[in-house]
Amino acid sequence: MKAGETRKLWILMITAFIDMVGLLMVLPILPFYAKSLGQGGLVVGMLVSSFAVAQLITAPMWGRFSDAYGRRPALIVGLSASAIAYVIFAFALDFKHALVFLFLSRLVQGAGGGTVSVIQAYVADSTLPEERTKALGWLSAATNAGVAIGPVLGSLTSNWGPRGPGLFAAGLCVVNVAFAWRYLNESRDMVEAAASKAGTVARTRTRDAVMHVVSHSGDPASRLIWIYAIAMGAFQGVTSMLALYLSSRFGVTAKTIGFFFAYTGVISVLTRVFILGRMVDRFGEARLSRIGSTLLATGIAAMAFIRPLHDPERVSAMFGALLPAGAVSLLPFLPLALAVALLPLGTAFTFPCVTALLSKVIASHERGLYMGVQQTFGGTARVAFPILFGLLFDWHLPLPFLLSSALVLFTIFLGRDLGNYVAPRAAGA
Repeated sequence: MKAGETRKLWILMITAFIDMVGLLMVLPILPFYAKSLGQGGLVVGMLVSSFAVAQLITAPMWGRFSDAYGRRPALIVGLSASAIAYVIFAFALDFKHALVFLFLSRLVQGAGGGTVSVIQAYVADSTLPEERTKALGWLSAATNAGVAIGPVLGSLTSNWGPRGPGLFAAGLCVVNVAFAWRYLNESRDMVEAAASKAGTVARTRTRDAVMHVVSHSGDPASRLIWIYAIAMGAFQGVTSMLALYLSSRFGVTAKTIGFFFAYTGVISVLTRVFILGRMVDRFGEARLSRIGSTLLATGIAAMAFIRPLHDPERVSAMFGALLPAGAVSLLPFLPLALAVALLPLGTAFTFPCVTALLSKVIASHERGLYMGVQQTFGGTARVAFPILFGLLFDWHLPLPFLLSSALVLFTIFLGRDLGNYVAPRAAGA
C-alpha cells in the first residue's frame, strides 16, 4: 500500500480499536447483570439481539448516508451514540426497571453500531482491490485487539462497582470521537457523491437492494451476503451463550470471564497480523473463506462435548497419582482452549475474505449501500440466532453449539464454487 493509504488505515484502525475496547468492556459482563436480575439464557439472547435489531435497521441508512455525505460524519455520529449508550448501561441497575434500561442501552449502541458498514466502505475506498483483504484483515486485527483488551478492562473496572465499566467505556468513546474528528480524513469521492445526490448517477434504493439479495440469491454479491449472514449469525449465537456456557460448566464468573475473551482476542489479532495476508496470497479469498468456515465449525462443535472432570482425585488415583488431583482437574481446560482457539482462527479467515470479495463485485457508488445490506442480513441473523440459541441453551446445553456448527458447514456448500464466479469480476474491480 502507498504511504497515504497506510496512514489512513492506521488512523481508522486506532478508531476501530478504541470503539471495540468500549464494546467488549460491556458485552462479557452483560449476561451476569441479567443473571443478577434473575434472568436466564433467553433474556441474555434477547439483550444481545437487541443490539443487532437496531444495527440492522440503521446499517443501510448509514451506508446510504455515507455514500451521499461522506464516511467521516457518519462514523463520528455513530461513535457519539455509543458514548450515550454506555452512560445508560452504567446507571441501568440503579433504576427500578433495570432490565428495561439494559435493553435501552443495547438499542442505542446498536443504532451507532450500524456504522460497521461505513468503516468497511472506508477501507474499500482507500485501498486497491488486490489489497483489500489484507487491509480488512489489519482493520479486524485492530478490532480484535480491542476484543482482547476490552474484557480485561471490563472485569477490572467492575471492581469499582456496577457503574465502573459503563462510565469508563463512555469516557473512551468521548476520546475516540475527539480523535476521529481531529485525524480521520474523508475517504469518499465527494464529486461522485455530489453526482449521486444530484441524480446524475443511478442509485439503488435500500429496499430494492435487499429484495435483490432475496430474489437473486445466485448472484455473486447475494451469495456472499448470505454466506456472511449465516456464518455471522451462527458465530454470534454461540458467542452470546459463551459466558453462560463457561459459567455453567467451568464456574467462570463476571470477574474472570474477561480473560477468556482476551484469549480469543489475542489469537485473532496474531492471526490477522501475521498469518492472514500470507494465507490469502497462497489460497486466495474464496478458498481461504472455506478453510476458515471449516475451522470455525469444528471448534464450535467440539465445545458441545467438553466437560470438567467430576472426580479428579479418582482419575489421579487411577494413574498412580503421577499428577496431583489439582493438576488433573485442569486437564479439560486444554481441549477447551484448543476448541475456543479455533473460533478466532475461523472468523479471521472467513469474514475479511467474504467482505473483500463483496467489495470487488459492487460498484463504488453503491459500495456503502451493499455493505450496509450485508450488515442488515448479518444483523437479522444476529437478532434471531441468540434468541433461538438462548432457548436451546435453557433446554439442553449442547444444542446451540451443534446447530451453529451445522449452519457454518452449510456456508461451505454455498461457497463451493465461489472462486469461479467472483474471480472474473474481481479482476476488473
